[in-house]
Amino acid sequence: MTKPTHSAREIAAAVTAGRMTAVDTAKAALGRIDAAKALNAVVTTDPARTLADAAAVDDRLRAGETMPLAGVPILVKDNIWASGWRITQGSRLFADFIAPQDAIAIERLRKAGAVIVGIGATSEFASKGVTTSPLYGPTRHPLDPALTPGGSSGGPATAVAAGLVPLAIGTDAGGSSRRPPAHVGVAGFKPSYGAIPYGPGFAEPFFGLSVIAPIAADVADIALAFEAMAGVDARDPDAAGIAQEAEDIAGLRIAFSPRLGLDVAVDDVVANGLVSAVARLSAAGLSIALRDPTWPAGATEEALMPLQHAGLAALHGDAFRKDPTVFDPDIARQIERGLSWSGADVAGALVASAAIANAFAAFFAEVDLLLTPTVPCVAWPFTQLGPDTIGGRAASPRAHAVFTPFVNHARLPAISLPCGTDARGLPFGLQIIARRGQDRTLLRAARHIEAQLQA
Repeated sequence: MTKPTHSAREIAAAVTAGRMTAVDTAKAALGRIDAAKALNAVVTTDPARTLADAAAVDDRLRAGETMPLAGVPILVKDNIWASGWRITQGSRLFADFIAPQDAIAIERLRKAGAVIVGIGATSEFASKGVTTSPLYGPTRHPLDPALTPGGSSGGPATAVAAGLVPLAIGTDAGGSSRRPPAHVGVAGFKPSYGAIPYGPGFAEPFFGLSVIAPIAADVADIALAFEAMAGVDARDPDAAGIAQEAEDIAGLRIAFSPRLGLDVAVDDVVANGLVSAVARLSAAGLSIALRDPTWPAGATEEALMPLQHAGLAALHGDAFRKDPTVFDPDIARQIERGLSWSGADVAGALVASAAIANAFAAFFAEVDLLLTPTVPCVAWPFTQLGPDTIGGRAASPRAHAVFTPFVNHARLPAISLPCGTDARGLPFGLQIIARRGQDRTLLRAARHIEAQLQA
C-alpha cells in the first residue's frame, strides 16, 4: 500500500497555503483505504459524501476562513456519531443505523476543517480486547495479518499505523485507544474524563468512564486534534475545563512503576524495553524515581468488571433474551453475566472504582507524571481473546489489559507512545499518566519524551 508522507499538521499547512486541496488529500486517502481492504481497518466509506465535504472545506478556505485541520483526512471509530454516516457499534442490532447528528467532538473537528474519509472498525459495543465483530469480522495487524491490533479501537489504530490516515478518533473506557496504538506502534491519547465532550451518541455501558481519544503517528498531531475537540459544552453535563500546561517540564516529579504496583506478569522484552527507555530519559536529564502506587485490597480489573457487564445487560438484555445469537459470543457471555449480577455486586464494583480513584489521587498529590508499560506483551493471534502466556505464566483472557483500566476509573489523562519492539518487530508502548485536568502538561511532556526516545 502507498503510505502518506505528510502529518496532519503538514497537510493542514499545505492545504491552507494552497499547495494542495482538501479534495486531493481526500482522494488520496480514499485510494489508500481501497488498497488496504485486507486489513479490515475501515468498515465504511462514502466517497461522494467525503469529496463533497472536502470541496466545502476548499470553499471555506477560498472565502478566507482559517482552519487548524484544513483538509486533514480522519477516520472515526464505529461507535461515535458522525452525521449522515452509518455507525453500527459493530453490532447486528445497529446494522442500518445512520447517525442523526455529530457528536460534539466530531462537530468541532469538522469546524476545524477535518474531512471524514471512513469509519474505523471496533469490537461489538467497544467491549472486547480484540477488534472483531459480528458485522465485519476481524481487523488484522498491519505488520502481520495473523495477529490482532488489540481492541477495541483496532480499526483506527491500524489505519494510522498503515498510513491510511494521519489521524483517527477512537474511544477509551478501559484502554481501548492506548493498547491498540501500543501494539501497532503509534500514539494514542486518553484525555481526562470530561476534557472532550462525549455525546450526543449511543447510550454507554461504561458509565462515567469512556472518553473520545485521538490516535496519530506522533504527539504533535494528537495535541492538534485535542485542542480542536477540547473544552466545555452546555450539551454535556460532564464536560470539564482543563489547566494550561506547566512551563518547566524538567521540574516535573516523575515516577516509574514497572508493573503499576500490581502482581501481574510482563514479558521480558517489554519489561527490559521499559527499563531501557527510562534509563535513556534519565540520561537526557529527566528526574525519574522508582515508585509504585499503593492500591486498596482487592484492587483488580476483575473486581471492576460487573460495571461493564451490568451496563451491557441494561442496554441489551432484552435483545439478548429474544435472541442471544445476534451478538458476538464473547459479548453475549458478558451480557449473560451482567444479568446475573446483584445490585450489591454492582455497588461493590462502584466502591472498588472509587477506592482506585482515591489511591491514584493520593499518589498524584506527590507525583506529577507516572511512567508504566501500556501493555505487558506484544500482539497475539486474532483468533484469541489474549495471548496464551505472558511473562512465562498462563494468561487469562484479560491479562493483556492490566495497565490501562485503573486510569479510566480515576478519570486521569494518559498517553501511550511507541517504546520498542520484540525480535519480530512487533511494537509495545510506554504509558504516561498525569493528574486529572493536566492534559496539556501531559502532552507537552509526552512530546519531550517522544523526542528523547526517537533520538
